Amino acid sequence: MDKKTQTGISPVKLKSASELRMAVTDEASAARERVRALFDEGTFSETGAFAHRISSELGGDGCEFEGVITGFGAVDGRLVFAFVQDPSRMKGALGAAHAKKICELYDLAIRNGAPVIGVFDSAGAFVMEGVEALAGYGKIMKKVSEASGVIPQIAVIAGVCGGAAATIASMFDIVVGAEKTGSFYVNPPFITNNLEKGAGLGKISTAAKEGAVQVVSEDDTSALAFVRGLLSYIPQNSADGTAYSASGDEINRLVDVDSIISSDKYSMADVIGAISDDAKFLELGAEYAKSMLTGFVTLNGMVVGVVANQPAVDGGKITADAAKKAARFVSFCDCFDIPALTLVDTEGYEVSAEAEKANYGAALAKLASAYAASENAKVTVVLGKAYGAAYTIMGSKSIGADIALALDSAKISAMPTASAVAFAWNDKVTDNAKRGEVEAEWDSVMASPVAAAKVGEIDDIISSDELRQRVSAAFEMLGAKNSIDLIKRHDNLPL
Repeated sequence: MDKKTQTGISPVKLKSASELRMAVTDEASAARERVRALFDEGTFSETGAFAHRISSELGGDGCEFEGVITGFGAVDGRLVFAFVQDPSRMKGALGAAHAKKICELYDLAIRNGAPVIGVFDSAGAFVMEGVEALAGYGKIMKKVSEASGVIPQIAVIAGVCGGAAATIASMFDIVVGAEKTGSFYVNPPFITNNLEKGAGLGKISTAAKEGAVQVVSEDDTSALAFVRGLLSYIPQNSADGTAYSASGDEINRLVDVDSIISSDKYSMADVIGAISDDAKFLELGAEYAKSMLTGFVTLNGMVVGVVANQPAVDGGKITADAAKKAARFVSFCDCFDIPALTLVDTEGYEVSAEAEKANYGAALAKLASAYAASENAKVTVVLGKAYGAAYTIMGSKSIGADIALALDSAKISAMPTASAVAFAWNDKVTDNAKRGEVEAEWDSVMASPVAAAKVGEIDDIISSDELRQRVSAAFEMLGAKNSIDLIKRHDNLPL
């Protein structure tokens, strides 16, 4: 009985190792170009390079490589692991061997404490493998979950990322999308866009507006260039400590914040730029929940995550999406011991029936939980309005800030001024002309940062021009917060 009769599979002609190596190294594909764009020249080492489907019955030819490139190399001299799906190989379809390569890469990355970059571009599951392909997605999800909070994970949507792949990418810490080449969806756009005409579902720009993508780049090349820069703000792993970047900016430089915040609708991004090293602010999630800003700066070279209300958008009110956006970022910073700066200027919570129907309280609870549970260094500054529970939830001292500062222009109150006067001081109002005077008195007495400082909820009231200096000094002091593990044997008895 011949081999074909015994197994039901035709024998295949295997290529030699030298032939396979030639095919691997000489292949000119978009995936290979993406590998070269991500890593420092000459540093990439491939893993599982020869993995392929043996059976021609399952769609391979006996020598066709898996539709994913995996390996490690250096990015600006730092060890980084990556998987890059290759649509030139079986359209990047994911089967058992494809998933095995990614899972083994994760094992290496976790053991060596280094980031994983996932470049997504796949037509979906290799359907001829059926349940085995579906199991491959599950195994990858498990590895991504195991790595979460241990090593940074950055997804790049360079091509098609749909179905289960969209779930996997969404489990990553940060998602970067290529507008020209990428698409991001759970259900195929040709179906969903018929359900809602003109929705633009599947586009990277649409996903960014919904918070699924944090950064939109023009194409895959610019997306990978962004990732190279982003890595400089993020530690290697959860035990690596705070990241630093060289800066020639003067730490004691005075900043002209007063001229920025003189308008009620100023842009908080201008304040962030004014206090950061070299006026650089790497914003994440710019298209989503625009009343809240998140991103990275450096202060005297120290990488700091920033969470800030945006007064230019609806008075900086904390919407459900804004709360979820901030909560996710606060949690990320805590995972990797990145110090967090919170800048507060908000009129309060969103007031709408839609918010209440959408379980608004749960979204706010995410933000409260993120701040309360975080153990990284946290500094909060109240610049302007801080009303009601919105003040509490925005990284106040009571919820966990190590240092809480306020500008002398801050207004901290249990209620917005007009509402507070109507509720508590309405007896002082004799006519409409006097209401303005009474509200001004409330601001100067009850809403003054002095009132909060007297009860210990504000550590110091500072002038706006020293904002950079004072915030930087606070973070320098807190630099050893999580690196010193003090062991106490017992109290020292008094004489």
